[in-house]
Amino acid sequence: MRTRRGACYSPASCQDGRRKRRRIAGGGGGEGSAAAAAVAAGGVEGPANDMFEELPDDLVVSILADVAASAGSPGDLAGAMLTCKRFRELGQSKVVVARASPRCLAVRAKAWSDAAHRFLQRCADAGNLDACYLLGMIRFYCLGSRGSGAALMAAAAVGGHREALYSLAVIQFNGSGGSKDDRDLRAGAALCARAASLGHVDALRELGHCLQDGYGVRRSVLDGRRLLIQANARELAAAVAASASLLRAATGKPAAAASRRHSCLLSDFGCHAAAPKAGAEAHAANRFLVDWFVSRPLAAAAAAAAPTPGSAAEDEAGGLRLCSHALCGRPETRRHEFRRCSVCGVVNYCSRACQALHWKTAHKAECTPMDRWLDNAAAGAANPNAAAGDAAMAAPAP
Repeated sequence: MRTRRGACYSPASCQDGRRKRRRIAGGGGGEGSAAAAAVAAGGVEGPANDMFEELPDDLVVSILADVAASAGSPGDLAGAMLTCKRFRELGQSKVVVARASPRCLAVRAKAWSDAAHRFLQRCADAGNLDACYLLGMIRFYCLGSRGSGAALMAAAAVGGHREALYSLAVIQFNGSGGSKDDRDLRAGAALCARAASLGHVDALRELGHCLQDGYGVRRSVLDGRRLLIQANARELAAAVAASASLLRAATGKPAAAASRRHSCLLSDFGCHAAAPKAGAEAHAANRFLVDWFVSRPLAAAAAAAAPTPGSAAEDEAGGLRLCSHALCGRPETRRHEFRRCSVCGVVNYCSRACQALHWKTAHKAECTPMDRWLDNAAAGAANPNAAAGDAAMAAPAP
């Protein structure tokens, strides 16, 4: 076997070296020191020398690849690479970065830097599909590099990355990065079908709504309803597997805490599951988008996209808006790109899947018809005395 120094060795030579080291270590006093000095002078390595240098590079790379594959955060691999110079050199090999886990690639928006960009680029060049998708989303939506971002997501989609397939479907449905005429509904439906076949629940729900509405595909209400039931069933199965309280309730043991919290999304078909915690199901790319636009509002982007007279009012109202689903984080790339709620007109969504999720979990209790607001405003303008009387009655007594 060849070592890092390029020398070949056999098991017999290793055993002889170990016997010599044991004899040297067993000697006491000045005789042992003299023997150690003699062995060193004779060219034989003593126990003080690090045997780590004798390990083959392939074995070290394999160990680092396992560390990258099981890393729970970017700091795990970074800490291993900072251990020594050899780890730092071998940790940059394509074998290591190609096996980096999604959690190892989950860079936070607050920690974004050129070094993080270069690290994701190395992982993407090595063929890591998760890195291709994450870097593609960051470039497309955050850095404004639409072409390279879409190309990276397409590379991940070709490799069978279901999140990338669904994101490309959303881009095709909305014509993101272009004009309204750039929308391709049939391509979006085809990408959704491919992502749904790989187990993406949101893509399955989006495809079900497309079939019900005839959006990009031939209309089939029954098939669309069947896909929506499958999406809810898969979500229920994931919730049951992740919640120990639901398992205790299924076995007949009391689980009062779990019975108090139900997700109305699954109750459409008589299924009840505990609502997931905020951010628990969000992908690393969606978390990055949410954090990125919290610290970088879209008003500046809106002003740059449409520097027309009177655009200040649009910027105040939010010329470009984020998807109202809290776990999505996708922004508009042009004004009025996303669909708005037809009842209140306050919230907007990048997809039907986000609309269904947000409606069932939050917006259903908040949505107020806009006609009611207009009627109240018209009534107040027609009878200002009554409005003043109502205000006086509402005022607290002195």
